[in-house]
Amino acid sequence: MGEFHFVEAAQGRGKENYKSRAGQTVSLHGAVGKIRKMSGFAFVLLRTSAGTEQCVWEERESEFPLELLCEETCIEAEAVVREEPRARAGYELRLKRVRVLSAPARELPFAVGNREINTSFEKMLDYRPLVLRNERERAVFRLQACLCRAFREYLEGQGFVEAHTPKLVSEGAEGGANIFRLDYFGRPAYLAQSPQFYKQILTGVFERVYEIGPVFRAEKHDTSRHLNEYTGVDFEMGYISGFEEIMEMETGMLRFAMEYLEQNAAEELALRDVRLPKIDRIPAVRFHEAKERIAAKYRRTISDYEDFEPEEERLLCELIQKETGSEFVFVTHYPSAKRPFYAMDTPGNPEVTESFDLLFRGLEVTTGGQRIHNCAQQIEKMERRGMNPEDFESYLMLHRYGAPPHGGLGLGLERLTARLLGMENVRQAALFPRDIHRLTP
Repeated sequence: MGEFHFVEAAQGRGKENYKSRAGQTVSLHGAVGKIRKMSGFAFVLLRTSAGTEQCVWEERESEFPLELLCEETCIEAEAVVREEPRARAGYELRLKRVRVLSAPARELPFAVGNREINTSFEKMLDYRPLVLRNERERAVFRLQACLCRAFREYLEGQGFVEAHTPKLVSEGAEGGANIFRLDYFGRPAYLAQSPQFYKQILTGVFERVYEIGPVFRAEKHDTSRHLNEYTGVDFEMGYISGFEEIMEMETGMLRFAMEYLEQNAAEELALRDVRLPKIDRIPAVRFHEAKERIAAKYRRTISDYEDFEPEEERLLCELIQKETGSEFVFVTHYPSAKRPFYAMDTPGNPEVTESFDLLFRGLEVTTGGQRIHNCAQQIEKMERRGMNPEDFESYLMLHRYGAPPHGGLGLGLERLTARLLGMENVRQAALFPRDIHRLTP
């Protein structure tokens, strides 16, 4: 029998509290972010997974030449912790020895160690792997990850089960032209526009489900608010009495998330100068009433009676904030013509649906509503729209064999992040954005 060895579990690694270890020698690793040379010594800012550490190379104490280091050199180091009230962290690390793990093959095209990166927006997207090394840029995605942790914690506490649904599908959840087609072993397939069908199906299994995952839209928009791949935060609830329950659940989730960020991401919030919204209750206004109020208040002519223009979203948020103090507003009862075939029509008024959007600081970040759960009603609406129910047999299994009243929503993670951080372009809130022009890096 051959030799073998046991593999033990990795040990946890968090942010090291070096301040409590004054006088001790510590080991750390990271990439050299910036070197500021002085007479006889130099400040070496070391970028670690947890943040930036201020290290000091001193000619008399350090056992290696400063020339060994340059920006973006990856090193392991031994250093002595010294209290230093003038340092931002209250201490500095006196470098004793280093081991170079790798050195860059060429110089950076721009400095990433400054507070702001001084280059064009397009160049920042072209060089995304380098831009993300910047402390403020990195903070965006730490905050985004913290948001996802908050959403998961809240939804799990409300009895939701996390699901992971297919991204290769046989039909689109919304149909139309905005769907990516591909060859699947000789037959047509599509990239999922949404986990919609699957999360609806799963309300008959788990009652409450959620997913945080990629969503693909083949829209040829070239705007500051659109991506062709984004991260959807979706949840679906069974046994609801009305779509208002979904809005209540989202209100609670967002309130919890803002409090969670405040408690767990103070450093990143400060780096990005984030002003978190206060959420108590979120006001709601019907779609047609909102259109009329905007037209009256701002003396605008209504040109589209079935959807909002981007400027109308901005003006409605401005109006609601002045009246209520809320930076969020639910817009309810969207026209049926602008909602998918699975949206439930309002009883007694089939021209509108039991649906809503959530607007935040001038931008729609969520779409949701109650779904049709009755089989005859769902097939009738499909046929009314010229759809063939036979193309949706696996989805209609939910309806044919009994489905609870249910509904849910989809929230765009990048849009919410961009609004929270005051970003003008949603691409800034995407790690590696995909739009009609960009498939790399």
